[in-house]
Amino acid sequence: MSPAISIRQPWAWLILNAGKDIENRDWPTHFRGRVLIHASKTCTKAEYEDAMDFMTDRQILQGIGMNIPSIKGMDRGGIVGSVEIVDCVTKSDSPWFMGQYGFVLRNLKPMPFIPWKGRLGFFNVPEIKP
Repeated sequence: MSPAISIRQPWAWLILNAGKDIENRDWPTHFRGRVLIHASKTCTKAEYEDAMDFMTDRQILQGIGMNIPSIKGMDRGGIVGSVEIVDCVTKSDSPWFMGQYGFVLRNLKPMPFIPWKGRLGFFNVPEIKP
């Protein structure tokens, strides 16, 4: 079994394609190691626009240097890659950090989309090679 975590789009895409090195949560974790990234099925237009506003406010969009796909252009409802969680912090200099806790991410590995039902928190997925 491999641990996985659901992340809403466009945040999952940004982790795997645009250098988002922190996953913000309102709960801490002691977990360290490789975790599958599950792109949540749900993403509203308002959530997508909030993410774009967040990146504009923090001047992240200029540094990305690529077009971010539309909501309809992003994979949703399945496994899209994996990352290593190397720390859980309450403050960070990363422009991606906001909120109570940030899972520090390293060594991303995009992978072909695998449809999968997500869950809250960490959940197990039968062995999938990242």
